[in-house]
Parts: sequence; structure tokens; C-alpha cells
Amino acid sequence: MSTTVEPMVEVRGLTRTYGAGPVSVHALREVSFEVAPGELVAVVGRSGSGKTTLLNLLGGLDRPDAGTVRVDGTDVTGLDDQGLSALRRDSISFVFQTFGLIPALTAAENVGVPLRLRRTPVAEREQRVALLLDLVGLREHALQRPAELSGGQQQRVGIARALAGSPRLLLADEPTGQLDAETGLSVMALLRAIVESEGVTAVVATHDPVLMSLADRVLTIADGRVAG
Repeated sequence: MSTTVEPMVEVRGLTRTYGAGPVSVHALREVSFEVAPGELVAVVGRSGSGKTTLLNLLGGLDRPDAGTVRVDGTDVTGLDDQGLSALRRDSISFVFQTFGLIPALTAAENVGVPLRLRRTPVAEREQRVALLLDLVGLREHALQRPAELSGGQQQRVGIARALAGSPRLLLADEPTGQLDAETGLSVMALLRAIVESEGVTAVVATHDPVLMSLADRVLTIADGRVAG
């Protein structure tokens, strides 16, 4: 009896080119790899190497010119807009370098946004929000708005919000890019701990050597191709 575990992410022949003719940019060239469930993979490469393009394709924010992306058994590249919206609501979450919080909402309200979109009952939503704010160490800051929080605290709120809907896959694009070294280290350690405690699979684009050291595996992108 086979006990083979299906990959959480399966990428085959992924190609994405921007522009045409002599000014075209080959962001990705026939990229193929897999990510196992519960794995934390760091994607590294020089600025402009294709890291963000790769994450956008994994999350269905962009479409490839060729190749396929499967997430948790679903062919992302074959979904229509409605299917992609459902996938991002139910299975995939994003953490951005720029935090992306809603200024008028408190930390707790920002974390609860995905649950509101899913029409989660109020009591259940409040319980999940409290749990996540605890998880990221911000219980005491639940009622503060983004402008009242430090950069590191805002990114922790962003991570808590990304986890609110219990995603299977977390995609993070330079999550420590706007943070100082010490704050970045604490956020990276938090990501590592969350992958283990929540059973999430994570693909993180980063320049940070510390996050590379915390990852299970490092994929290096150069000239649109992946090694590692």
C-alpha cells in the first residue's frame, strides 16, 4: 500500500514573458518544482529575477504563458476568475512587503476581514481573531489602528490576517523587506513557528539570509530558471 504524499504545490514548465520582440523580458523559463505539505520554502534571487512573478502565478494573481500550477490538487492555471477568487478565499493567503492593512480598521478588525468575507459567525470570528492575535503576540494591541503600530507589529497583523481563513498555502513576498534586522528576525521566526503550529505550507520570496537558514529548502532563481 502506497503512502506517497501528494505535493501541496506542483509546478510544471512554468513560463512567463512580459512584452514582445527585442524589449521582452523572460521572467520565468520552464520552471518546475514541488513543495511538500507543511514545508517552508525560501525563494531567493536578485531583484528582478522573477520571485514576485512566481508567487503571483502560484496564487493565481497572474497567468502564465505556458505551464501549469497545481495547489492542493487544484489546477490553478485552469480556473476562471470566479474559481481563482474562491481559491484565494479558501486555500491561499498572501503576506506583502507593504503590510496592506486597512488604515481605518483596528488590528482585530483587520485580522477579521477574511472571516467577514466568508460570513463566519460573529462569535467564531472573534474567537479566531483573538487566537491569532495571541499567536503573533499582539493581544494587547487588538484595538489599535495601523498608524499606532510599529512596522513589525503591522507585519504581524498582516500575518495573522493571512492565517485567519486557515489557508493551506501561505505566499509571502519579501515579508521583512521594510523592517529593521532585529524586527525582521522576530517576524521570520514567527513565520517558521506558524508553519509548524498551524500546519501551513509556505513559499517565501526573500533576500534575507536568516530566513533562508530557517527554511526547509531554498530555491534560487537566476535568469528565469530555478535551481535547488
